[in-house]
Amino acid sequence: MNRPPGMMDVAREAGVSHITVSRVVNGHPSVRPETRARVEAAISKLGYRRNSVARALKSRRSSTIGVMVVGSDLFELPRILLGVETAAKQAGYWVSLASRQGESTTGDLVETLRRLTDQSVEAIAVVTDRPDAVEALSGLAFGVPVAVVMSGSAPHPDLSSVQVDQELGARLAVRHLLGLGHRRIAHLTGALRTFDARARVEGWRAELATAGAEGAVLEGDFSAESGYRLAHRLCADDAGLPTAVFAGNDQMAMGVLAAFAERGVRVPRDVSLVGFDDMKGAGYLVPALTTVRQDFVHLGGSAIELLVRMLGRERALRRQLAPELVVRRSTAAPRADA
Repeated sequence: MNRPPGMMDVAREAGVSHITVSRVVNGHPSVRPETRARVEAAISKLGYRRNSVARALKSRRSSTIGVMVVGSDLFELPRILLGVETAAKQAGYWVSLASRQGESTTGDLVETLRRLTDQSVEAIAVVTDRPDAVEALSGLAFGVPVAVVMSGSAPHPDLSSVQVDQELGARLAVRHLLGLGHRRIAHLTGALRTFDARARVEGWRAELATAGAEGAVLEGDFSAESGYRLAHRLCADDAGLPTAVFAGNDQMAMGVLAAFAERGVRVPRDVSLVGFDDMKGAGYLVPALTTVRQDFVHLGGSAIELLVRMLGRERALRRQLAPELVVRRSTAAPRADA
């Protein structure tokens, strides 16, 4: 046989009609056990597999949820996708992944969405940290439920969204430092084109204002290299070192630790340091990093939960998840001469 076996081949092998084969394949209850066993034996012998694309076109159900990733610097993406895939599987869905790297225009997003909908996906989760991508989505018609993961609240009433409360996370970090007695707290941000970086700056600024404290903002790009570079800038500043640094994420905090080690700046004796994300291994840095934990697996799973509820005819939903401060050994009271 030069082609994959079809339903008619299974029917001939089992000595039944193709309708009976269809009923067995689709789990119909009106098939006698002995007939079902004969068909299943034929399927196994021939290696028959259903044409899921044709089945989706006929039934308008593919049991697949599309996932579109917009952006190339999403360090937390593997854990988000783990949450998405696990929750989708539990709900009886497969996942189809598409990505759009670099800067994306509305046309790029439309093309990627079209590719997913051409696969008859039943819903789409858009994972992005860029507000401009969400704004572009707000003017589009989808035909299927869509949920935005990470990038703030979706402006379109038909878009669901799920995010970690980034501003609260920054507030928790700064509040912890203020509680230790720090009044000069620098913030090394990620790229301010991203929602996360903007929200963390707002939280940092609000807590400082409430306490009457001060600090400078230096923009990086969420990479360890940018944290390293900005920490060297802090060390070279004529105004002197702050007593504490709130890094935009744990990657940047790693760069800060490296730069401070080169400069002879001791953490936390000279400068306290807080990161963000609680990346794997953060507790094994020297010193162990105080940071803000985001549950990215739960974030991805929550997106699927919202989409399944929308498939059940519920309206678009908004969900915000609370982060958690994890205190380790990189923070302490400010140095005596501060």
